[in-house]
Amino acid sequence: MPKTYNSQRTNIAQHIGRILLGLALSFAGTSHLSWSRTEFQAQVPNWIPIDSDWVVILSGIVEITLGLSLLLLSRHQIVTGWIVATFFVLIFPGNIAQWANHTNAFTLNTDLARTIRLFFQPLLVIWALWSTGAWQAWRSRKQIAH
Repeated sequence: MPKTYNSQRTNIAQHIGRILLGLALSFAGTSHLSWSRTEFQAQVPNWIPIDSDWVVILSGIVEITLGLSLLLLSRHQIVTGWIVATFFVLIFPGNIAQWANHTNAFTLNTDLARTIRLFFQPLLVIWALWSTGAWQAWRSRKQIAH
């Protein structure tokens, strides 16, 4: 596959990582719309001016869409990687709200467990950028420009 801004050659580990992340997002999005809806509502910060159930539904739809994009749009994996990474940054306030409000959800029923979870969100951002080759493509473009 020729290297373009939309796609980047990735190794087998990155390919597997992209597939696993796509499956995880699709699964999480499906759980937003069904069996874990109440749990996800607990993570919606109270300062969001939209009904928490709508936030959960909309974010579930977005997660399913992003998961399927990671699985099916490999020709656009770089752009998809940046979008997924941005999504993980945008939903981080929900994790902070769960920690700050001491809200129990998803077996995160201690301050320590909620604190540890905060450190996993940056790993998801890194996973999205690494598995799609987005970070590698950005660095390559940056080197070419100099």
